[in-house]
Amino acid sequence: MKTATDPRHRRRAKLVQHLFSSAFQHQPDSAVKYIWSHLPAIDPLITRAAPEWPLDKLNPIDLAILRLAVYELTIDKQVPFRVIIDEAIELAKEFGGPGSPAFINGALGQIISTYESQP
Repeated sequence: MKTATDPRHRRRAKLVQHLFSSAFQHQPDSAVKYIWSHLPAIDPLITRAAPEWPLDKLNPIDLAILRLAVYELTIDKQVPFRVIIDEAIELAKEFGGPGSPAFINGALGQIISTYESQP
């Protein structure tokens, strides 16, 4: 069973923190440049998955978690969907608000269902 001390979980937590801080600086730091360069492809997927929440209205930590998860789901593709979703929910529990885990789960579920239905 995965724990909060798992190196992969700690790495993802650090990436979320870097994505979060980079969003406020409006430029990426070196730890997340490779993810940041894909935001033109990532952000529209998030927008379509949660149309009631424009990106500028999303909780910034939820946005950072979603950006990492969508990057892993659609660009990196090295980890199974279920693992990515589980990790994103765990990060939402750790860093987000009370509604964050459900929101993250719903948005990623929508992205995966859309992504899987494409040819």
